[in-house]
Amino acid sequence: MAGRSTRLKTQVTVQQRESQCRAKWTTSLTIILVGLMVDEVQGGHKQNKSFSKKGWKCICDEFHKRTGLTWEREQLKYRYAALRKLFATMKLLLDHTDFKWDETTGLVTATDDAWDRYMKEHPDVETIRSTGCPFYKGLSVIFADSGSRGTDNGSTMHKDRLPGSSSHPQPPTLSQEELSYSESEEGPDSNEQEIVQSVSSPTNTGRKKRRKGVDGAIARAISEMAAASRLRASAVEKCSDKFTITDCIKALDKLEGVNDQVYYAALDLFNNHAAREIFLSLNVGKRLTWLTGKLSGPP
Repeated sequence: MAGRSTRLKTQVTVQQRESQCRAKWTTSLTIILVGLMVDEVQGGHKQNKSFSKKGWKCICDEFHKRTGLTWEREQLKYRYAALRKLFATMKLLLDHTDFKWDETTGLVTATDDAWDRYMKEHPDVETIRSTGCPFYKGLSVIFADSGSRGTDNGSTMHKDRLPGSSSHPQPPTLSQEELSYSESEEGPDSNEQEIVQSVSSPTNTGRKKRRKGVDGAIARAISEMAAASRLRASAVEKCSDKFTITDCIKALDKLEGVNDQVYYAALDLFNNHAAREIFLSLNVGKRLTWLTGKLSGPP
């Protein structure tokens, strides 16, 4: 009983954690969170690759106060891990001279050819290509331990220039849609360090996505083949139902001038599907003639 109780408790804990960590992150919400994290970094509450307990408490309390959302700490921690991954992807992208980050617009600029070439090896940057990363400057402060090179102009980043930092008395206005919950993100692993380490190699993510795409195409092809097979089987079944032995016997019974020899020989003939189909498709007046000729012909 003790073992069963422990398993049930573990399942409940996992379900609760997954339920808590399902949140819809919009750009406005992310800017607020990034600003709060920058405050804690500059306040000395970041330890190694994560924040101290005090730092997380300040982040959570202030996030709740600014957004009105009662998301749990695990939700914010998972977003933190996702932002580290995004930062690693951005940093790798900007290491290529073809790409520049525009601080004013938050977009990454490059020629279409440069994007197309890069995305062949790194399909995970598709979102960055279309929407950019308006909070990249803040991420460079938060993840400075990851070897950030800063912005293109090499300037020092000040808190008063970061969107969502405490120096901004008025946080971005959030729409009702932005305050809604969604299941767009799954819950994190129990070990936060494993989540953070998973973003260290964005190229692996690209390969996984390409492999997933290939696997998906194969799965779709198999599914289509199975569907076509089912359709063919259904068509054959319907065709078989249309020319049954029972229907042939009923039609045979209605014919006049059928002697016993022809009658019983016809029953054997009706074991053949093609013969049944021909017999029932013939005009009633020609069925007996066809039967007689069929039964008297060569075996």
